Amino acid sequence: IRGADVFLIQSCHGPHSNDHLMELMIMIQAAKLASANRITAVMPWYPYSRQDKKSAPREPISSRLVAHMLEAAGADRVLTMDLHAGQVQGFFSKPVDHMTAMFILTQYFKDLHLDDLVVVSPDAGRVKLAKKFAEKVGAELAILNKERPAQQVAEIAYVIGDVKDKTAVIVDDLIDTAGTP
Repeated sequence: IRGADVFLIQSCHGPHSNDHLMELMIMIQAAKLASANRITAVMPWYPYSRQDKKSAPREPISSRLVAHMLEAAGADRVLTMDLHAGQVQGFFSKPVDHMTAMFILTQYFKDLHLDDLVVVSPDAGRVKLAKKFAEKVGAELAILNKERPAQQVAEIAYVIGDVKDKTAVIVDDLIDTAGTP
């Protein structure tokens, strides 16, 4: 691979995301030591992407740590999809290609020709994404007022919008527990 542009594809998905991430780091370093010209880490799912800011004192910003680790291992570029927040790109000093599945997914729902479709934002943080999705498919928008009384627990206080007797599509960046009612 001396002098070649190398693309290392690693999903980093759970439940062994740390193992997958470590494998990627090792592959990046091996390619670097083999004199690859440019190394692109292709990560369809970016691990720790939800830990992109401090919510409490002394809490780590783990997605930033992952960015530093990728660069320290020798990655010249990262290609990923549907980050939890675009700000994760700012954790890198190297280029990040942030791809999105929005176009494919909206086309899929357009092709279904559903007259009763409503796009639902699972919380206030996803309203902008859900609104864009709803506009692209020509659907109404509804918003859930979600509260988290404990980690991995979601409760819906109320729904803004009309979802009764409609086909609801919840638009979010990732599904962890699928616990949003």
